[in-house]
Amino acid sequence: MNVTVTPPTTNVTPVCVKIGDSAISDFLMSVYILAFIFGLIFNVLTLCPILQQVRRQNVLGIFLLNLSLSDMLFIFTMPLWINYYRQDHHWKLGVMSCNVAGFFYYSNMYNSIYLLCCISVDRCLVVTYPLRSKTHRTSCYAWAQCATVYVVVMALHIMVLVNDNLTDAHDEVNNNDRCYETYPMPKPVALFNLLRVGIGFLFPLLVLAVCYWKVLATVGQSPGLSTQAKRKVRLLSFGVIGIFSICFAPYHILLLIRSLVFYNSDNVHQQGSYCQFEQKMHFFFSCTLALSSLNCVVDPVLYVLVSNGVQEEVKLCFRRHRATQTGDCALTAYNRGKTNTNLI
Repeated sequence: MNVTVTPPTTNVTPVCVKIGDSAISDFLMSVYILAFIFGLIFNVLTLCPILQQVRRQNVLGIFLLNLSLSDMLFIFTMPLWINYYRQDHHWKLGVMSCNVAGFFYYSNMYNSIYLLCCISVDRCLVVTYPLRSKTHRTSCYAWAQCATVYVVVMALHIMVLVNDNLTDAHDEVNNNDRCYETYPMPKPVALFNLLRVGIGFLFPLLVLAVCYWKVLATVGQSPGLSTQAKRKVRLLSFGVIGIFSICFAPYHILLLIRSLVFYNSDNVHQQGSYCQFEQKMHFFFSCTLALSSLNCVVDPVLYVLVSNGVQEEVKLCFRRHRATQTGDCALTAYNRGKTNTNLI
């Protein structure tokens, strides 16, 4: 007698975006490894000089310290993302670790954006209103700005975590655990993405454009600044705009496009045109997300190059380490930094 054995049926739902084994995982893992190594090295090397500036109650040093601390918090969670891409987009570390990794990823992004805004506004006030800005540019005022940025950004992302159950990080049905790669996009997430693009990117970009337009116009007409000082102002201006253009703009542009397509799609189910669009966009969107992680590498390099105070401290710390002479380090840095180029 022939017995036919029917295989058990599995309750596997169709997947909107298929993320299989591909070269994209190796590429993204390489980007995050480079960002982790160089970001950690550059931030550690510049931490001591920046702390020296903070001890002197230098306003720029306070902003740079908070920017560096935000970068370091993100860098310490970067091995989780490296492991995620090493496992070909499979999150095997539990929902809580996905929560932590995503929280610091996106918090650092918007902390960095708004701290860059604070620095840009501060530079604008120094250059365009050098006398009137002295009464407002105090260390307490700088700390208050940084604390406000941290509290607002982190509070918003805590609210997102509370309202997001991250079902993609524990998918028992498809055995396909992801982290912050939910397809199709939930409607509240699409709305939050639009707010992120508007408040978290377009508004700061407008502030930056106005600040550096005024800075460049003022510096070009100022006969009192040397050629080197003007060059540093221009370098800072184009450097910050470059960080926005390379690290943040591509991600937010694609985020805006994805959210608008979601709202304009009649069918957002697994076999609809929306899922086909997301399938095509997944590679490019993942690349822009990886590009955004490079800001933790570029930030310390940029400000060491353009800030005389930090630049002098880096040189002095190396000399002090080699000569083991600590007595006159602070005094020498102070005397060298007394010129008006320390405003840059």
